[in-house]
Amino acid sequence: MSEQKLIPKHGGYRKLKSFKIARLVYDLTVRFCDQYVSKFSRTHDQMVQAARSGVQNIAEGSAASGTSKKFEIKLTNVAKASLEELRLDYEDYLRQRSLEQWERGNPHRQELVDARCETADEVVQWVVDNSGRYGLSRLAGRSPTQSTLSTLVYPEMAANAILVLIAVATSLLTRQIARLAEDFEKDGGFTERMYQVRKAKKSNMF
Repeated sequence: MSEQKLIPKHGGYRKLKSFKIARLVYDLTVRFCDQYVSKFSRTHDQMVQAARSGVQNIAEGSAASGTSKKFEIKLTNVAKASLEELRLDYEDYLRQRSLEQWERGNPHRQELVDARCETADEVVQWVVDNSGRYGLSRLAGRSPTQSTLSTLVYPEMAANAILVLIAVATSLLTRQIARLAEDFEKDGGFTERMYQVRKAKKSNMF
């Protein structure tokens, strides 16, 4: 067994879709909290840190995968748990302000997914582009003004949009964790590979 097989290629987290979506959630959360959550509240810092934890633990787990699959699985689980915590914060934000939380069948959810936004700017633009139509449906037939869009429609749409992206990220992480567990059961981890290398070297000595 070669050294490359002993420590396989690892650390390619930037290519993971789960990482890309989690980082998008982080970028959006920083903007959302700066805009709609008091900077002097603990909630502001907790939401930003939960979003950051989702990103950092995916990256750290991937970087550690070469020598510890168990650690990779553990950190990927931490990333998912951090995003679940963040999901609750956004749900609380909507509930405490009597704003609508989109149900699973809400067409806006699929519209956002279909938009395939890759940056925070693209998500913000999606919110702006759809705010007028959304405002008409949410404001009892009243024509939405810039004031009502800014104070009611934008934060409601933004929070829901981020919840959609969190759902996508956690779904991806669930599948990622399952795949990592299967790989570990099938191939073992660094300890098992080390044993095979030592065994092969001993066999070559005789």
